[in-house]
Amino acid sequence: MSWQPLDCHAHTTMSDGALDVAELVTAVRGRGVRPSVADHISRDVTGAIASVDGVRDYLDTLDRFPVARGGEFCWHDSLWREIPADLAGRFTHHIGSLHAVYLPGVERPLNMFARRFPEGLDPQAYMDAHLASLERFAREMPVDILAHPTLLPLSLRDHPLEELWTEAREERAVEALHRAGIAFEVSSRYRPHVRFVRRAFERGVRLSLGSDGHQPDQVGDISFSIALTRSIGVTDDQLYDPALHGSRSWRV
Repeated sequence: MSWQPLDCHAHTTMSDGALDVAELVTAVRGRGVRPSVADHISRDVTGAIASVDGVRDYLDTLDRFPVARGGEFCWHDSLWREIPADLAGRFTHHIGSLHAVYLPGVERPLNMFARRFPEGLDPQAYMDAHLASLERFAREMPVDILAHPTLLPLSLRDHPLEELWTEAREERAVEALHRAGIAFEVSSRYRPHVRFVRRAFERGVRLSLGSDGHQPDQVGDISFSIALTRSIGVTDDQLYDPALHGSRSWRV
């Protein structure tokens, strides 16, 4: 049997997706991909699983299906710190997201989906703050994967990634992930540039595939991700798979 890539990052109606778990399994398998569910677990995402009891119910539901059991936790939100170790151990893998980053001298973090960008904030200064948050995330959060590593605020998404993510910033980000043993998600939704992915791979950071799918035409669609990783010489069996590589201990 040939290696079947795993979509580590997809969503169901339990948070903000459009499919229930059974429908997601059918859709993902129809693409020749192994299914995984990693719903949002955060108090700062609309419609997300927002309590420890909700996490328990979520895992009880996933236990009834042949899926990898993931969760996508916001680093800036405190809920992940409240998950007890025995409950965290029921996940096959944990995904961390930088959905918001802290700016110098500002108490409330800047959300990636905020419509307004702080007046007078230079994009390069923002990137320095983003990188500082990424390094804190890697030191603090006991996750296996960094979701969509190149996700930036709405106001910056028309800027070329290769210019905002300078090689020096990429180097620091890759080193932080490597030290922590956190995989770099090659997202088919928020697509990273090849230079960054190659840098991570060459440093020994494991790569993960993710559709970040919420809709039927998105879940399991990792065609971009698998094509990019193969183009830089990553074999499918080198990709992060919790069944092969395990999950980090949940120590906060």
